[in-house]
Amino acid sequence: MIRLTELRLPLEHSPEELTAAVLQRLGLEPAELRALQIFKRSPDARKKNTLQFVYSVDVEVADEAAVLMRFKDDPHVRPTPDMEYRFVARAPQGNFLRPVVVGFGPAGIFAALILAQMGFKPLVLERGKRVRERTKDTWDLWRRHTLHPESNVQFGEGGAGTFSDGKLYTQIRDPRHLGRKVLTEFVKAGAPEEILTVNRPHIGTFRLVSMVEKMRAEIEALGGEIRFEARVDDLIIEAGHLRYLVLANGETIRADHVVLALGHSARDTFAMLARRGVFMEAKPFAIGLRIEHPQWLIDQARYGKHAGHPLLGAADYKLVHHAKNGRDVYSFCMCPGGQVVAATSEPGCVVTNGMSQYSRAERNANSALVVNVAPADFGGGDVLAGVEFQRRWERRAFELGGGNYDAPAQRVGDFLAGHPSEQLGEVIPSYQPAVKPADLSSALPDFAIAALREAIPVFDRRIRGFALPDAVLTGVETRTSSPLRITRGEDYQSLNVKGLFPAGEGAGYAGGILSAAVDGIEVAEALALIATS
Repeated sequence: MIRLTELRLPLEHSPEELTAAVLQRLGLEPAELRALQIFKRSPDARKKNTLQFVYSVDVEVADEAAVLMRFKDDPHVRPTPDMEYRFVARAPQGNFLRPVVVGFGPAGIFAALILAQMGFKPLVLERGKRVRERTKDTWDLWRRHTLHPESNVQFGEGGAGTFSDGKLYTQIRDPRHLGRKVLTEFVKAGAPEEILTVNRPHIGTFRLVSMVEKMRAEIEALGGEIRFEARVDDLIIEAGHLRYLVLANGETIRADHVVLALGHSARDTFAMLARRGVFMEAKPFAIGLRIEHPQWLIDQARYGKHAGHPLLGAADYKLVHHAKNGRDVYSFCMCPGGQVVAATSEPGCVVTNGMSQYSRAERNANSALVVNVAPADFGGGDVLAGVEFQRRWERRAFELGGGNYDAPAQRVGDFLAGHPSEQLGEVIPSYQPAVKPADLSSALPDFAIAALREAIPVFDRRIRGFALPDAVLTGVETRTSSPLRITRGEDYQSLNVKGLFPAGEGAGYAGGILSAAVDGIEVAEALALIATS
């Protein structure tokens, strides 16, 4: 087949008009076109009053060689790449020591799934609970101010991505099209088929819950085993090779090959790894605040007269500003039509995150506005210093919020003017359990506050109304990525512990559901090749 890219049509068009545009672009008669399949579709809102859809399509034609020869110098007419996933190995016959996957977030799920599909019958150890039990525990924090340290937004089946917008796009290089394998498995598990074609697909929390359960069932049907409430508290390493895992209940598990897919909030496990001498490095991350606007304001700013069009849905945005103090300020995890949620996993801390359902139909848009932080800012000589830096500001937010898991919040107008907010305005904050009007100038380091105050008016020039005085800032956003990297070599193993395969966000090798899932696949493949060599 032939892939035709950068095909542009107006917002309102029919399938027949798409077919006609393909025929015209390739100079074909209708009888020469045998099949047409949409690969990607995305809106181009750069000129919001003349908005277009941009298509990539795969077409089957009567004489493919002739068309490709005719367009040999056109970068937008190329053979359709082979995106079929092929397993790199198969489990050996007879008895073998099954691999272990620690953590059942996106990286752990896909590592376990690929290993199971190759016949390795992995054992999965997840410190949290099954996703539906975990959901109930999470609601205890959101509704009753009660935190469950082992079952929350960060810990449990599905990982942190379960309580998110369910974004399924990434900027990683993916020459083997592993992202396509991820999306295909999600569709098999119940995701809408449109995620295979829309440019920036998302799923939403409610759909993710049932999908995770179905993927768990497939792993088990293939011979895998998944244990919940099974926290790994120690490693036994002999002569530089991992040999055993020790669980919190005292059980010791023999393991020569372990995928370590912890997630970015497994701070106690990071400390254990440091005690055991596993090589790790401090790495940069970002901290900031969540900002909320009425969704209609973002829709109008992005789509103009087309705001509210059913084909477009709720508008999003992506913003970056380089501040005078040398800091980068950028929007992160933007959630159209969503809500700000409590995301701490530790007592006495307040952490924010963003979440949307598939419909993206809530009244507010929210996004983190974050500022880059480097190891030099928190003392990178200690690999755990970034963890303590995050914890310091999370505890400060807990204090500013009243010490009961409410979050401190401030009107944007007051924040820019340097005045505490005594009350909030027309924009109703969505954070649960509740917010407390506060002065956020002490909720983050001075350099971050200065950079944010400079960036918001700049962003207002790009999205009219971004500096709306009644827009709400809620603190704090600290878990943007892991504060350290469990460094691995070209074979995906730890630099100094053979048999240990760090994976995903917690290891410092991914950021988001799709990239973590892809990393889980690559790590599983590396493990399989080594285990069968």
